[in-house]
Amino acid sequence: MSTPTPDNTQPGTPVPENTQPGTPVPDDAQPGTAHRVDAATAAETPTDDRLQDVEATPHLMTDSADDTERRAGADRWQAALQNVIGGSALVTVLAVFLALVACGILIAITDENVRAAAGYFFARPADTLQAIGTAVGGAYASLFQGSVINFGADSFQQAIVPLTRSIDYAVPLVAAGLGIALSFRAGLFNIGGQGQILMGAAAAGWVGFSFDLPAAVHIPLTIIAGIVGGAVWGGIVGVLKARTGANEVVLTIMLNYVALYLVSYLLRTPGLLQAAGSTNPISPATKDSAVLPALFGPRYGVDLGFVVAIIAVVVVWWLVNKSSLGFRFRTIGENPRAARVAGMSVPALTIWVLVLSGALVGIAGAYQVQGAVTSGFTSNIDAGIGFDAITVALLGRSKPWGVFWAAILFGVLKNGGYAMQAANGIPIDIVGVIQALIVLFIAAPPLVRAIFRIPQPGARKRTRTSKNSKKAVAA
Repeated sequence: MSTPTPDNTQPGTPVPENTQPGTPVPDDAQPGTAHRVDAATAAETPTDDRLQDVEATPHLMTDSADDTERRAGADRWQAALQNVIGGSALVTVLAVFLALVACGILIAITDENVRAAAGYFFARPADTLQAIGTAVGGAYASLFQGSVINFGADSFQQAIVPLTRSIDYAVPLVAAGLGIALSFRAGLFNIGGQGQILMGAAAAGWVGFSFDLPAAVHIPLTIIAGIVGGAVWGGIVGVLKARTGANEVVLTIMLNYVALYLVSYLLRTPGLLQAAGSTNPISPATKDSAVLPALFGPRYGVDLGFVVAIIAVVVVWWLVNKSSLGFRFRTIGENPRAARVAGMSVPALTIWVLVLSGALVGIAGAYQVQGAVTSGFTSNIDAGIGFDAITVALLGRSKPWGVFWAAILFGVLKNGGYAMQAANGIPIDIVGVIQALIVLFIAAPPLVRAIFRIPQPGARKRTRTSKNSKKAVAA
């Protein structure tokens, strides 16, 4: 309750400091006193903007410690959910799903029973829907059971045999995909996987059938020969690009043909790669001491090459994310000018990138003669792995573990395609269509987000920033 000031206040008497806000000031108070009181009153009275902030965030005044901790936990979960939605992993999964849906439509359209039932669709639409379900469901069920788990098997050991075969198909894709992905991270497009696999296979095959060595020496020596063959073929591209500025895409594609005809010549020439006493362009069989041993017995498809592939994934992950050389690779890939300003030798790093990229692809070539084809190889030993590796690198977002899982997926599709063809009469080419559609959707993330109504990364953040900017201007 405010106390009125006495009327007999002497001129010049200061106003007490403990005067309550709103107390009337005498007319004969010192000049400037009213100004000080008004300023103090204004300082203690919150402005409209601050009132709005308090009203908008009442928990600042009333929350307990438990409420604050609960809200912080909810914010963390919300941030994690936004990272999942805005990340590339979800787009990749949805791209695979869309590819399977599109191929399901293609399977239904080309199925004879579906076309027959569609002729009387308006009379009995259920027959058409049932035919579509049988065609598409049967095809994908055969693909799954032929490449992952066979539920009709008598034992668990027999049930997982398809998965081991899929891993066997995926091993060379892991190694070759890592090589292509490494070049992508450095801003280079290594399209020469085919040539590097052929040269790696030629070098590894020659070591594999020319020497009699203990397995503990012969196996790693053959793998090293494949690495050297691929590294040399990739290094040629690196030197030409670094010294002359030639485009690496043109170089790698042209060197694919050079490698193909060179290996064909070596396989037709006695004393080089051609098997003794043979008139066919085929090499001698790889000696048993150089063949990769099976990890779980001959019935399963997993051999020592799978361990080599995992080691390669770990090494590339460490190289790209933890080493200074990997940092330089990523720097020249993102901004070559900044790399030059920082004192990095872009030509030298370009050579090293393509040498290491070719070396990794060369592992896939060595695996072809040590695990896939051990009875003698021809110039067709690549079997499209060099170009499939490009798709694997794109699907894996050029990240080592992403490449690993993308290769496993492609191994599943390739292995399951044969089962789908045998059980349902669906052409094996449908697997190629699935792979192509996956790449199509992976290359167009905005399309995938638009189909599933997923917000673009950073859209929410831009909205909040806009609101904060308007509020700052109003203040």
